[in-house]
Amino acid sequence: MIALTLYSRPGCHLCDDMKAVVERVARTSTPVPTIEVIDISSDPELEALYGLEIPVLLVNGKESGEVPGDGGRACGGSAEQSQGG
Repeated sequence: MIALTLYSRPGCHLCDDMKAVVERVARTSTPVPTIEVIDISSDPELEALYGLEIPVLLVNGKESGEVPGDGGRACGGSAEQSQGG
């Protein structure tokens, strides 16, 4: 069984996009993987670890990579933070 974990937070459009893609792919997979979405904003430790890096997808507990073209700053901070300000 494949276990997928998506670290996310409310209001993150890239997280929502990734969740939709993961769910679509999961529906066509055999066996169907488990999917857990975790809101990092409710856990200070996860917020500190992934704050500017979300969305983050884990496959069987291992990070699968960054969102392409994102530069590592998806929905974690303000536009000013993302631009180095």
